[in-house]
Amino acid sequence: MSTVLLIIIYIAFISLGLPDTLLGPAWPIIHKDFQVSISNAGIVTMIISSGTILSSFFSGKLIKRFGTGTITAVSVFLTATGLVGTYFSQSFIWICLCGVPLGIGAGAVDSALNNFIALHYKAKHMNWLHCFWGIGATAGPLIMSFFITKNSNWRMGYGSIGILQIVLVACLVISLPIWKKYEQKEDAYTRSCRY
Repeated sequence: MSTVLLIIIYIAFISLGLPDTLLGPAWPIIHKDFQVSISNAGIVTMIISSGTILSSFFSGKLIKRFGTGTITAVSVFLTATGLVGTYFSQSFIWICLCGVPLGIGAGAVDSALNNFIALHYKAKHMNWLHCFWGIGATAGPLIMSFFITKNSNWRMGYGSIGILQIVLVACLVISLPIWKKYEQKEDAYTRSCRY
């Protein structure tokens, strides 16, 4: 059971890295499509970063209230929403708006999974966790580059990664009972330590 959950967590961290590196390879085409300055990429990046910081700040309270599994599923859903929204975007403002759920989702899932691994697994798994983020961060530009070189279609890069995120959300929802078993054991241990 712990191995299944660990695999799900690793896959979730790959999915966390995928959207983090999409904007860079896509922006040279996006800014031309929407006729905005190339420097406007900084605005989108700041919006995403602000969402990440904000959700990371509140993640401890959210994890305590809803549990790691639920927070992870909702966070990946938010990320998928931002990616699919970017796919359908018709203006620069729309891309900025889609950056909000992208950032919020990324910050919450990052904090939740780091905390869960630290509490329930050996230290080596924390290194592997961030290695899997690196796989996602490397794969994101490769996927985007594939679609750009094929037909200059940056939207398909966002859309395909959005679909991968939606599939992951389904897997996370199915795995919620496993997360709850871990969290119930943790709560029982915490209560026994108090007495």
